[in-house]
Amino acid sequence: MENEFNVPSDNLNNGLLNKLRAAVLGANDGIVSTGSVVMGVAGATSNHQAIVTAGLAALVAGALSMAVGEYVSVSSQSDAEKTFIDEEKKQLEMDPEGELEELTREYMKHGLSEKTAKQAAKELTEKNPLRSHLRMHFNIDPDDINNPMHAAVASLLAFTAGGLVPFLAIIFSPESWRIPVTIVAVLIALILTGYLSATVGGASRIRAVLRVVGGGLAAMIVTYYVGVLFGTTIS
Repeated sequence: MENEFNVPSDNLNNGLLNKLRAAVLGANDGIVSTGSVVMGVAGATSNHQAIVTAGLAALVAGALSMAVGEYVSVSSQSDAEKTFIDEEKKQLEMDPEGELEELTREYMKHGLSEKTAKQAAKELTEKNPLRSHLRMHFNIDPDDINNPMHAAVASLLAFTAGGLVPFLAIIFSPESWRIPVTIVAVLIALILTGYLSATVGGASRIRAVLRVVGGGLAAMIVTYYVGVLFGTTIS
């Protein structure tokens, strides 16, 4: 919801929604990648120890990779945001009048009349000049800079939670039921993550579920038959 000056409302916490979406996607990655690995190994061999070892390796390596990747990505983003904040602080100290005029012009670009734009810029500057300029120019909230370590831990936990579904399903199932039980477990998990991701993002739930389930099952089926072919070739 927006107010009369076209300023985004804080009622909807976009930062929280982005974190929830990232968690769901991280879990989905864990389900698909770990599920594909254990299915591929199960297609190549019926050796329980080999399946457990490969699944555990995929789970740990995938979770750590996600954590490191997220840490690097968020660190780069945070560094850039902090640079913008420092630069904007300097500009406001050196030329407050010029910054006020600049903010007025930005609001006019969004369709406000000059009079209303000046009023909006003046009132917002009096309240919090730094926040007003950062939001308009860079869509940054100075009080909501992402913490790289928090993002890394969240990604690691999300991937692990998702990866545990196929891993536990395949290692605790009887040999003759390994494949069907794993597929069913993954199918349920993918439906859940697809539904949640669509709900968080406000998209079509049916389309999201079909997309996630179709892609995940296709990845596991292909990997399984690659394992079957590989196992047949070696034996």
